[in-house]
Formats: sequence, C-alpha cells, structure tokens
Amino acid sequence: MKTERKQKITAVAAHRQPDLAVVLENIHDAHNVGAVLRTCDSVGVQSVFLLNTEDIPLKNMVLGKRTSSGTRKWLDIRLFRDREACFAHLRKHYQFIFATHLAADAVSLYDLDLTRSMALVFGNEHSGISDETLRLCDGNFAIPQFGFAQSLNISVSCAVTLYEALRQRLRAGMYGPNTKLTDAQKQQLVDKFTEIHESRYKGRTPRQQ
Repeated sequence: MKTERKQKITAVAAHRQPDLAVVLENIHDAHNVGAVLRTCDSVGVQSVFLLNTEDIPLKNMVLGKRTSSGTRKWLDIRLFRDREACFAHLRKHYQFIFATHLAADAVSLYDLDLTRSMALVFGNEHSGISDETLRLCDGNFAIPQFGFAQSLNISVSCAVTLYEALRQRLRAGMYGPNTKLTDAQKQQLVDKFTEIHESRYKGRTPRQQ
C-alpha cells in the first residue's frame, strides 16, 4: 500500500464519530440510500441502520450501483426488521434518538445540540416516519423552510442535518485528536479499512437482526 493511502486511511479513521448514527426507516429508493451513505462517510458517521419493516427488497436498499458502491464498504451498515430490537440496540449505544418530523413540538435543526450522543432517524419518501417509530424517539426536529414546499428529499434532509452536525462538532473540537474514539478503536478502524483496501473488498449486504 502506498504511503499516501496509509495516511488517508489513518486520517479518515481519526475523524470518525462513534456517538453519531443515522437510521433510515423503510427507504424505497436505492439512490436515496446511496446518497445518504456518501454523506455519512463524508462527515465521519460510521454506523448506519436500515430499519425495514415493509419487506423492501434488499437490492432497493443497499445496492445503489453508482452512488453508494464506492462508499458502503467503508461503513458499518446493519439491517433490522424488528423495530423494537432496533431501538433496543440504539438505546445501548446512543444517549438520544431524534426524528425528522414536521410536528407542532418539533424543534429547529439549528436549536438541536448535535454534539450529544445521538441517533438521527429519517423516514421514507412516501409517508415519512411511522407513528410507531416516532413514539420510540426522544423528540422531533425540522429543517427551517420558507418556500411553498414543506418537505425535502430524504437524502437532502440527511445531508443538511449531518453538515449541521459537522459544523457544531468542528466548533466543539470533536474531530481529529479530540474525537471520542479511543486509541484502540481508531486502530481497529485503521485495520478494518486497510483490510478492505488490500482485499479489494466490494461490500456485503448488512447482517439481518
């Protein structure tokens, strides 16, 4: 492996955010999933959870040939078909769970403290987040909008949200040397990324829970 690639792998691992995750509920469009994965990788989100309670074909959710094929192999993608099991897992690893949902009690994205340990839930293209999932979340947030349309594409919503998280976390010094990753966790990521690179790993479908 070239020195430049080793340095890239080390730098990427150092910026990963172990206390920030994305949850996608019943997303039908593979391009949306792929775009979300690219954004997650870009801002340092390592863990993505696919909550599929509608038996959406896996090829719709994870293949995204053009958009995600070069990205998904670097991320930890886990598939859950059971909502309760998914949230039980999230509760063990993240302090808060917030959903993007236009509700009377929704807070502005820009008033949400995204430096906290948090899983962010995004709903599907047709009906948003289900009522069952909303009841399991700690609260709702909305992206301020001033046009006639009051909704954004799911991949756009996720990108706007994650880059606000990036802004807040950069300001708080949470990237690089001050990331919440331990030295051991950083090395585990370096080893994982190195193995993927050297084996020309092409990705796997997420393990069903």
